[in-house]
Amino acid sequence: MLRISLNGALGAVLALAAAASAGADSRPAPPPASATLTYADLADLADRTPMVIRAQPRKIVAVEPERARGVRPGWGRFYVEARTEAVIAGTQPLGQQLKYLVDLPLDAKGKPPQVKKKSVVLFARTVPGRPGELQLVRPDAQLLWDAPLDARLRAVITELYAPDAPHRVTGVREAIYVGGDLAGEGESQLFLTTASGEPAAITVSRRPGAAPRWSVSFSEVVAGDAAPPARDTLAWYRLACFLPAQLPASANISPTAADRAAATRDYRFVMEQLGPCPRSRT
Repeated sequence: MLRISLNGALGAVLALAAAASAGADSRPAPPPASATLTYADLADLADRTPMVIRAQPRKIVAVEPERARGVRPGWGRFYVEARTEAVIAGTQPLGQQLKYLVDLPLDAKGKPPQVKKKSVVLFARTVPGRPGELQLVRPDAQLLWDAPLDARLRAVITELYAPDAPHRVTGVREAIYVGGDLAGEGESQLFLTTASGEPAAITVSRRPGAAPRWSVSFSEVVAGDAAPPARDTLAWYRLACFLPAQLPASANISPTAADRAAATRDYRFVMEQLGPCPRSRT
């Protein structure tokens, strides 16, 4: 007859319980945002966001699907109670305890990423008359925090809050090419529209025997000899991520067909120099 001692049975039960508990919490944490997000991803979230907060979720409860409208397939909506760890940007009063709704991706078992008791970054606004309640600027505007993300995000926020921060570009108002006295010499001026109505312009200069040069100005002063904006800076983001891929024909006011073709060529040159605006978030 098989005999199992009390201690042995208790040990087996505890081992099984531990294994079950480990299995329940074995959901992998999402990859750190610093490894997947582009500059444009961070700028999209931080731009026009009243509050950027570091917090630690302490309670996460799934919202019933019938009450979670507009959630994308493969995602779920969750009610979160969290503890404030730091305010990265924003001046609105904020308490120690926070609560908000967030959309999270689900795994094959319908479980969200394991973020409880981990640090996250929230892009949010406070809700008037409801202390401690936040509304995320996007349903998924929560990122898993780590030190590299913190450094990148603070660099973006510093640019956004600078007194001379580039304005938000919305399109091209006018483009005009003026030829020079020498063959192959000329200059294109591309006047941009901005959300604030402030001036912004791109200058493209060509000289015989030299590579074309271009620069952008976000003020009344157009400096044709300035350096182009470096990639993954706010000025680059304003242009690469929001200018139309092609120069609108209606904006090209150059006087002749040849001049209009030159302005179109110079606009294409600028867009090639800027390169694509990659985003990992939809």
